[in-house]
Amino acid sequence: MHAEELARTIDHTLLRADSTSADVETLCAEAAAYHFAAVCLFPHFVPLAAGLLRGTGVHTCTVISFPFGADTPRIKALAADDAVARGADEVDVVINVPAFLSGEVGLVRDELAGIVRAVRERGGDLGRGHVIVKAIIETCYLDETLKRLACQVCEQAGVDFVKTSTGLGPNGATAEDVELLRGCLDERIGVKASGGIRNAADLERMVSAGAGRIGTSAGVAILKERFA
Repeated sequence: MHAEELARTIDHTLLRADSTSADVETLCAEAAAYHFAAVCLFPHFVPLAAGLLRGTGVHTCTVISFPFGADTPRIKALAADDAVARGADEVDVVINVPAFLSGEVGLVRDELAGIVRAVRERGGDLGRGHVIVKAIIETCYLDETLKRLACQVCEQAGVDFVKTSTGLGPNGATAEDVELLRGCLDERIGVKASGGIRNAADLERMVSAGAGRIGTSAGVAILKERFA
């Protein structure tokens, strides 16, 4: 895989509690220079990032109900709508993990469907086109049966990607989980691997397993390592 092709799999991520506007400016400059797919940051920074990235081809992505997903459906849909209104091209929403583990599968499906509907309507109203929705299922808390069920729920809700992890759970992405998710999902739905991907070997392992996007804060270091 060529450098630019590999770069286009990366969501250049900044989700530290101590992140600042200056950090976002650096993040966006790096993303533009290396032609990453997107930057992924807190909702507060969406307008800043969207302005800095205008015309670069790099998307602005933000997180919704991060990291536990336990906000109510109405709040999550409003947050996603607001993020798009403020400039987000993509939203990474954490499914309601506690509800899912409690067996409230219908709630999780309907909540995701509501979020998809909200962002697509807002994107259409603004003439922004298709807004990408990635559902974070937090695989570290799920057994194989629940991972398969989560894929089914996400597919029914109409998301564009299923994402393995927030990166804040006890474990992040594994190649085995990526392969499992890829095998469960319709080919039109992508898989995003995130959490613990820190070097070129990690990234290439995830891509080989079927990930179309990689969430990492180490994107620059990975490309320098791989193509130095």
